Amino acid sequence: MQETGTVRHVRALFISDVHLGMQAIQVEELLKFLAIHEADTIYIVGDLIDGWRLQKEWNWPAEYDALANVLLGKARAGARIVYLAGNHDEFLRDYLGTYFGGVEIVDRMIHITADGKRYLVIHGDQFDVVVANAKWLAHIGDWAYNFALTINAPINWVRRRMGLSYWSLSAWAKQKVKSAVSVMGRFEEALSLEARNSKVEGVICGHIHQAAMHHKFGIHYINSGDWVESCTAIVEGHDGAFELIRWKDISAPPRKRRGLGRLRAS
Repeated sequence: MQETGTVRHVRALFISDVHLGMQAIQVEELLKFLAIHEADTIYIVGDLIDGWRLQKEWNWPAEYDALANVLLGKARAGARIVYLAGNHDEFLRDYLGTYFGGVEIVDRMIHITADGKRYLVIHGDQFDVVVANAKWLAHIGDWAYNFALTINAPINWVRRRMGLSYWSLSAWAKQKVKSAVSVMGRFEEALSLEARNSKVEGVICGHIHQAAMHHKFGIHYINSGDWVESCTAIVEGHDGAFELIRWKDISAPPRKRRGLGRLRAS
């Protein structure tokens, strides 16, 4: 397992769903992660900025500027940074094909791995039935998600006092709903079908805040997860293999680690 103080260089890095503007997010953990990860190409797979939340209440603390400076600094140092707009930062879709501070803004991208495989990179909201056809319902879901994050704090304060580990009400609720209506499975299947139609070997996306790597639908489906709660990212090594990094497992003290911090799949 990688030590947290050792800088690691990878070929490509994929992060998504940071949601700058929400109250309860993991920006400080992302800064720690980026401090020891360098990449030739960094893909921001949507929803770095939460425009929905910022429209309702402006919230831009100093660590947000620190994150922007880190990313722009990596661009100045030679990293290619590709920003794929998502539904929460959909205002950026008015600027597709442009550059900001060396950051390229696109809707989708084909990533070619070191061993020549082609992957569609896209946020994924375009294949979410709720977002595409009932945006008002998506906003209600966003409110409920934020509410769950808010009450997570007192719940987990009590759990810490009792010596229990962190528990996510929002993740539990989302998982229960998705299990009932198979939303997640349909999303993954839709993205896999789009990858197949695009004549590529796989798809790398975000949006549903559920990190995963599998071949359930005959396509290599990869989801980079989020930095609201789970703190996950995808990296491609110089051999073309992908890894799903669960940063909380790596960065936690040894006695609190819950097993391997990385899953590997090619």
